[in-house]
Amino acid sequence: MAKRITERQRLAFKLESLNDTEVKEVLDYISIMESMRRATSPSGLWDDELVTLLADARENLRARQAFEWESVRRRADRRTDAATPTRV
Repeated sequence: MAKRITERQRLAFKLESLNDTEVKEVLDYISIMESMRRATSPSGLWDDELVTLLADARENLRARQAFEWESVRRRADRRTDAATPTRV
């Protein structure tokens, strides 16, 4: 039974067939992938915990509740205004 090559080996074979310009483009692409990985890495866990803590703070919960009440009140006012006929 023949051995199957791994994806890494397949990539190495393909790299061998590329010219220098194409290899540079592949390296640029890899660099982009690495920077995106760093940007989404869990290194910002502390920031996420801080944001979560602040979002759950009592003042923020009250502010969100007041904002929601105000939004509902405005929608109700608009419905009332739209339902009442205007007199000329």
